[in-house]
Amino acid sequence: MAKDIPEMTLSSGEKGMQAVGLGTASYPPVPREAMQSAFFEAIAAGYRHFDTASLYQTESPLGNAIAEALRQGLVGSRDELFITTKLWGTDNHAGSVITSLRESLRELQLDYVDLYLVHWPVSIKPSKVKYPILSEDVLPMDMKSVWEEMEECQKLGLAKSIGVSNFSCKKLDQILATAKIPPAVNQVEMHPIWQQKKLTNFCKEKGIVVSAYSPLGANGAPWGTAKVMECRELKEIAAARGKSLAQICLRWIYEQGASIIVKTYNKERMKENIDIFDWELSEEDLYKIEQLPQYKGCRGTEFLNPNGGFNSLEELWDGEI
Repeated sequence: MAKDIPEMTLSSGEKGMQAVGLGTASYPPVPREAMQSAFFEAIAAGYRHFDTASLYQTESPLGNAIAEALRQGLVGSRDELFITTKLWGTDNHAGSVITSLRESLRELQLDYVDLYLVHWPVSIKPSKVKYPILSEDVLPMDMKSVWEEMEECQKLGLAKSIGVSNFSCKKLDQILATAKIPPAVNQVEMHPIWQQKKLTNFCKEKGIVVSAYSPLGANGAPWGTAKVMECRELKEIAAARGKSLAQICLRWIYEQGASIIVKTYNKERMKENIDIFDWELSEEDLYKIEQLPQYKGCRGTEFLNPNGGFNSLEELWDGEI
């Protein structure tokens, strides 16, 4: 099954990033044993691309699942896997980036990650990684110095590729202005109800792969929206095509040229989520989706701090909201 999932090549030259990866953020949190079992089942189902973060507290269970899959021969070697993790704001400071990645690698029981992302374009007062955060702890990010340390992570071989998450076109431009190694990926919320047309066009021009999180709207999560799964037009397209609404959303994202981060601990849904590559949406389907009213679920209001960070959502997203 792994061979049936198309792979993408990043600007760093790295190959092997499956177009669909399994996300590990969970709300509400589930026991570590259940996480580890689900990650192992995902490997058995053909997933080789996994997305974690220091914030999610899933690095250790994912590392255990990888170690067990290697022991049992489900994967021949570590090189067959594509593992992404992220730098949280409390370590989003000059002097802390490499240390934070080394800690993530220790949790994952790995020598390197395939992709390391700046989780948000904000810094948070140094502390233990935690969520929710206090708005007064949010600080402006020193983009140049943080990115230089991200580049060092790649030069040291601790990360094969580096990138960002939740960055606007303007903030990407800020990095690109001084970067010696450009971001390979920008992971953002993306689904038919938040289509990110301006950002995806910008990233294509710059050779940056867009990776879509919350592809179904993260219904039920504090950062999510029910508008995707409740969308009448998407339900109609799914019924007409004999597909699930989730498959319609995931196929639409894939046809936009983005990679997709799905999240499920259900074995049948794991299989359903990668059964999207042998059919296409029609021009009529695409036109209907293009007309859908737009709404962003993950707005990032917790990162607003008039005394230090961003004053408004418009400033955080540079008008892309």
